[in-house]
Amino acid sequence: MVQQGQDLNRIILRGCVAGKTQLSHRSHEEGFYRFPLAVERLSGNEDVLNILFSERLLPPKELVEGTRVEVRGSLRTFNNKSGVGAKLVITVLAQEIVPTTDDHINDLKLAGTICRLGGSRRTPLGREICDFTLAVNRRYGRSDYLPCIAWGSMAQRCAAMEVGQRLHLDGRLQSRVYTKQLGDHSEERVAFECSAMSLEAEADSRELCSAYQ
Repeated sequence: MVQQGQDLNRIILRGCVAGKTQLSHRSHEEGFYRFPLAVERLSGNEDVLNILFSERLLPPKELVEGTRVEVRGSLRTFNNKSGVGAKLVITVLAQEIVPTTDDHINDLKLAGTICRLGGSRRTPLGREICDFTLAVNRRYGRSDYLPCIAWGSMAQRCAAMEVGQRLHLDGRLQSRVYTKQLGDHSEERVAFECSAMSLEAEADSRELCSAYQ
C-alpha cells in the first residue's frame, strides 16, 4: 500500500520480444538498448511497448525475437524534438528482464499529481472518457508526465477532480495507432497512454504542479 503523498511508478509486463534489440544511447560509458515488447490484451489485440534497458542488466544478444520475457520497471517520458513521429515518447525503463512461460500481463501502478485535466466526453461509439496528465516525481528532482485515460463511471469521477489533486491509479500501458494529417499527406503514428482500471484520490491534496504549466 502506497502511503499518502508518496509517488509511485511501477509496471510489470509479460509478452513476446517483437523486434530486434538496438542501441538507444550511451551515458557515462554505459550502453542503453531498446526493443519492442508485444503484450496481448484479453480482447486478443496487443500493445507494442518500448522497453529500454542497460547493458549492465542484460547482454543485448540474449534477447531473441519471439521469446517470451517478463519485464519489471517504471515509465519514463521525454519530448521528441526531432520532428519525426509523436511529440511525447514513453518507454519502460527495465530494472529486471527474465525469461518466462507465464501468461501475458500488463500491470501498471502510479501515484502522482494531476497536472492537466480534460473534460468528460464520449467516443463515436458512445463510451464516456476523460483524459488527464499525471506528474510522477522521481529522484534528483525530475518528474515524468504521463498521459492517462479513464472510462465510464471513472471518467465522470475524474472530470470532477481538480488540477493539483493527488491520485492513485491501477491500470495498464497501452499503444494506440492514429493518423496524423500533415498538409497534403497523412502519416500513421503510435501514441502511448496509461489506461485506468481503478482510481483513488487522496483527500485534501491540492499541490499545484507548476513545472508542467
